[in-house]
Amino acid sequence: MSMEEMRTLGWNELDVLLINGDAYVDHPSFGNVLLARWLIRHGFRTGIVAQPNWENPDDLLVMGRPRLFAGVSAGALDSLLAHYTAFRKKRHDDAYTPGGKAGARPNRACLVYANLARRAFPGLPVILGGIEASLRRVSHYDFWTDSLRKPILMDAKADLLIWGMGEKAIIECAQRLHKGEDLRGIPGTAWMDKLDASGHPANLPAALEGDPWIALPSHDEILADSFQLLKLTQELERQVHRLDAWAFEPVGDRAVVLARPAPPLSTEEMDDLYTLPFTRQAHPRYKEAIPAAEMMRTSITSHRGCGGGCSFCSLALHQGRRISSRSEQSILAEASLLGQQNVARGKGPVAISDVGGPTANMWQGHCALDARTAQHDEGGSIRGKSACRRASCCFPSVCKSFITPQRRHVELLRKVAALPEVKQARVASGVRADLALRDADALAAYTGEFTGGQLKVAPEHCAPSVLELMRKPSLDVFEVFLDSFVRQSRAAGREQYVVPYLMSGFPGCSDEDMRTLSRWLRQRHWNPQQTQCFIPTPGTIATAMFYCGRDETGEPIYVARTDAQRMRQHYILMPSTQDDEAPSRPRTRGGAADSRGQDRARPASRKPGQEEAGSRGSDPRNSGQRDPGRRNAPSAGRGDDRPAGGQRRQERPAGPLNNRKTRPDSDDRTSRGRGGQPDRTGGRNGGRRS
Repeated sequence: MSMEEMRTLGWNELDVLLINGDAYVDHPSFGNVLLARWLIRHGFRTGIVAQPNWENPDDLLVMGRPRLFAGVSAGALDSLLAHYTAFRKKRHDDAYTPGGKAGARPNRACLVYANLARRAFPGLPVILGGIEASLRRVSHYDFWTDSLRKPILMDAKADLLIWGMGEKAIIECAQRLHKGEDLRGIPGTAWMDKLDASGHPANLPAALEGDPWIALPSHDEILADSFQLLKLTQELERQVHRLDAWAFEPVGDRAVVLARPAPPLSTEEMDDLYTLPFTRQAHPRYKEAIPAAEMMRTSITSHRGCGGGCSFCSLALHQGRRISSRSEQSILAEASLLGQQNVARGKGPVAISDVGGPTANMWQGHCALDARTAQHDEGGSIRGKSACRRASCCFPSVCKSFITPQRRHVELLRKVAALPEVKQARVASGVRADLALRDADALAAYTGEFTGGQLKVAPEHCAPSVLELMRKPSLDVFEVFLDSFVRQSRAAGREQYVVPYLMSGFPGCSDEDMRTLSRWLRQRHWNPQQTQCFIPTPGTIATAMFYCGRDETGEPIYVARTDAQRMRQHYILMPSTQDDEAPSRPRTRGGAADSRGQDRARPASRKPGQEEAGSRGSDPRNSGQRDPGRRNAPSAGRGDDRPAGGQRRQERPAGPLNNRKTRPDSDDRTSRGRGGQPDRTGGRNGGRRS
C-alpha cells in the first residue's frame, strides 16, 4: 500500500502495519491479507508492506508510523525452508513472489523484519506471527545450523508472539493497545518474563491465575539431555489440544510464557472471515504473475485444522486437531462469486480446482467427546478441557469418536458443481485413505465425480516400523484403498491415477526400509516422481526424534543424520544417473499404475539436486548407532555456508531484492496451505499430507 491508497480510503494514519515476506495478493489464502481484512472489519485501519527491502527501513515508512503496533511475519512458509532444499541447496524460485523469483525475503525473515520495525518505529510494540514464529515459540532444533536455538522472542526482542491461527488474538491485541492495556495473557500468545525464586514466571497476568499450567523442560535441560526436546514437543501438542492450560519454558533466568491456546473459530466466525470483500487479485503494482495466486485462484477453503496428528506435520502445533468448518451456504456463495467473476472476464463458467482444506474429507469433522464435554464461548467457539487424550484422531486407527460426515461433503461438492456459474468441481487437496474407506459411497463419489485424473494420497512409506513412527496407518489400509480406487475408476469409465506422496530419510528409517519401499513400488510398476527427503523443521515430533535419536517412548532409533546418509536413502527411490552417487539403485524402467491396471510410460525421474552431499562429521547423538548403509559413505562439502576451515560464516540473506546479488534455487516438492499456512506436504512446514 501507499500514502495515496490511504487517502483514497479517507485515512490519515494507520492503526496497524503488517510487514510480510509474501507478495500482496488480496486473496484469503494469503494470511497477511486475511488478517488485514479481519482487522479492518473490526474497525482498525491496517496497511501492508509486502517484501520490503530489508537493508534499510525506508519501505516501512511510506505510510507513516502506525498508531498501535507493527505485525511481523515471514510469510506462508518458513523463510529458510523457502530458500533451501532438503540438502541445503539454494532454491531458485518462490511461488509467493512476482515472476516466481527467489530472493525477495531474507533468511530468518521474522528476526530481520522485527529489527527493521524497531529501527523504523522506536518504542512501537512489535508483534510476531505466522508459521515461522509460531513453530519457534519455544526452544527448537534448527536443521540449517545443526543447533538448538532459543525461543525466537529472545532473538527478535519483540513485545509479543501470536502463535497458531491468529484471528482472535490479533483483534484482542489491537483492542487492548487502543485502550492502553497490558498485552500479556491473551489466548494464543507468548511473551518473555523473569523467573522468581521458585522458578516460575514472576509477573503472571491475573487472567492466568488459577488456570492449569505446564512446566516445559528448560533450554539448559534440553542441551544436557536431547530427549527433553521430544518431551517438550509432546507437552506442547497436549497443551494445544486441551485449550485450558498455559505453559512456560525457563531459559536462563527468564522464561517464555505461553498463554492458553486461542479457541478455534466457530462456523459463524469462519463464514464471517471468508466472506470478507477480497478482490482475489494481486496488487496492481506487480507486472508479473504470482504463481501461488494463480494456483489458488479458483480454490475454496472449506475448513482448517487436521485430526491426523502425523508426527512430521506442523499442523498439530499451528492449526490444531480440531476442525473449524465453513457452512454449506458460505461455500456455495463463494463458488457462485468465483463463477460470476470468471464469466465477467469473458471466460465462461469456472472450474473449481479444490473445495477442501488440509484434508478434504475432514470437512465438518468433530470429536463426539468434545461435543459432549466442551464449553463454548459467546461466539460458539469451543473452550474448555478436552476429554480426549490421544495424540491423533486417526492413529493407530481411526477413533470411533472422530465423526467425519463425508457424504455431506460429497453432497456439497455436487451442489457446487451444479451451480450455473460452475463448470466442474474437483478435490485437489487430497483425501485421507483410512477415512475414505469408512464410507464406500463417498469414496465412489470422490473417485468417479471429483477426481481430475489424479488423486493425491500420502502413504509416505510401507515399512511398519517407519509408519508407526510417522503415526500413519498401515500399508494394508493404503492397498485396500488402491484396489477400491481402481475398481471405482473402472466403473466410472475414467482413466485415473493415484499420486502417492513418499518420504525418505525419516528418523527410524534405515536403508533396508527404503529398499523394501522400492521393491513394493516395483511390484506396483510405479516409478516415483514425488519423493520428499525428510526436512527437520521446527516444532514437530519427528524433528525432535531426529534431534535426540529416540522414538516417543525413549527407545533409540537409527537416524540418517549426515547429508550423505540422507542422500543415499533418497536415491534408492530417486536413482542417480551416476553410479557412484547412489549405492543402491532400483531399476529405472516402469510407469504409473492406471485405473486399467496397465503400465503407462513416464518420463525418467529427475534427480532432486546436483549439490554436494555433505558429511556432517561425528555426532554424539549417534553414539552406539551403526549406519545400516555403506561402510564408507561418500564425503564432500556440507552444502551449507561453512567454509573449509570449519568456521561458520555469518549467515547472509539468501538472495536479493530487485538487483541484489544471487538468487536461491529449488528442486524438491514443497507447497503451501490455505489461509496463509504451508500446506500439503506435511512435515515440511506445516505441511499438509493426508
